Order: sequence, then structure tokens, then C-alpha cells
Amino acid sequence: MWGIVPAAGRGSRIQPLAFSKELLPVGSRPHETGERPCAVSEYLVERMILGGADKICFVISPGKSDIMEYYGAAYGPADIAYMVQPRPVGLCDAVFRPAPLIAPDETVVVGLPDTVWFPADALASLPDDRLSFLLFPVERPELFDAVELDGSERVTAIRVKQPEVRSRWIWGAFKMPGHVFHALAALWRRPERRDEYIGTLVNAWLAEGGSAVGVKAGSSYVDVGTVHGYRAAIGLLGEGVAPHHTTLPSGVAGVPHSREVRLP
Repeated sequence: MWGIVPAAGRGSRIQPLAFSKELLPVGSRPHETGERPCAVSEYLVERMILGGADKICFVISPGKSDIMEYYGAAYGPADIAYMVQPRPVGLCDAVFRPAPLIAPDETVVVGLPDTVWFPADALASLPDDRLSFLLFPVERPELFDAVELDGSERVTAIRVKQPEVRSRWIWGAFKMPGHVFHALAALWRRPERRDEYIGTLVNAWLAEGGSAVGVKAGSSYVDVGTVHGYRAAIGLLGEGVAPHHTTLPSGVAGVPHSREVRLP
């Protein structure tokens, strides 16, 4: 399974930083030499691995080589690849950059690297055979992409940062078979489309007869891309239930040390 991590954005909401926002320290975890800071994007990578991903692709901008230096060739049991998005022209462009790497019979999961959410194993609740969205309840859905469902949990529309929405459930990650990934990419590449946001592209997919489901398996979600969100993430991690430790194996594709994952 591929995990796609779109990490090419400027991070203008939380600047100035001297490094990529995906490496912003949020919380800490045990390490063989004691305790070490945890980059915010590690929470997503670990959740992807818990959900079955064994290959991770970071999509970065030309100026974000620090992400490559931080993660190297692997993270625990997952190999890591990198694709470059030359210009920050939207989430869809970033998500579909790894298309040449993904076979139609593989599974793809996509998440946002500046978010922290629980439960950590929620991706396992998404089906492998269709486009599905992992949903989280939030107090202000108008700030996110609110997902509307019918009585059978099928997605009827995604409202992208609209002031008036009927659903308080937003998507935090999504999953699909490789052939659906490529079909969405083909739709996006049409001259009349080139959507910036996943939500508007999925609305077009639905209008042409495609389908998607929403899974309300998320409990907490924080966008760490603002100072307020950063503080909220620290609070969320501090309020977690008693953690247990999961160790990702070391020595995989150049990883010199084990990385112990602390998950609630």
C-alpha cells in the first residue's frame, strides 16, 4: 500500500519558520537515547503504517530538502520515495504527482502532514475496494472540507470551506484502489478541470457516476498549520489516554536506528 504525503505547501499560516512546517516539533516520544521531539508529519506517517502502508511518497517543493534529510530512505518498515512539485499549484496537483509509481492493483491512502488526529488506527476502518473518506467531527466545519452523506453513508457532496454547511464531519484522510486513483487523476487532467482542491474534484467524480463512502471512525482532529492549532495539538496529545508503545523495526533501507512509536 502507498501512502501519499503532500508536503509542498509554503506553510504561510505559521511562518516564520526556519524549516519546513512538516518538521514542526509537536510532542515527544521515547528514543533509545532518552526522549526526542516528534515532527508533526510523523503522526501521519505512523498512522499510515498502522493502516497497512509499506511505501510512503512525500511530495515536496524544490526548497524542502530538509524533509529528505529528516526521513531518509525509510521510516520503520516503510520505504520512502520523494516526488517534487515544482510550483505550489494545489493539493490535487501534489496528490497525483506520484501517479507513475502506483500500479492499478495497489491501494493508496492520502493524508495531510500538518494534522494530528485520533484514533491512531482509524485508517484500518476504511475499505480497500472503493474511494473512502475518514471523517472527523469538528466544531467549525466551515474551515475545512465538510462531507455530506446519505443514509447509506455514501458521499453526496464535499463543501470546500463554505460558510454554511449542513455536516459537522470533515475528511482527514482518504483511501482508494490504484485504478480509482488513476481515474481521478485522468478526470483532474482534463483541460476544463485542474482543480486545486480534492473536494471539488470528487464532486465532479460523483456527478459523472462515481461513488465514495464516508466512514465516521475519527474522534479528534487538529490542523497544526496555525499557532492556535499548534497549541490545540499539544493539548490533545497531553489529554490522550494512557499510551502504549509500538516499535517500528530499524535497519530498513538505510534507517540507522529504531524509531519507537508512542501511540494512544
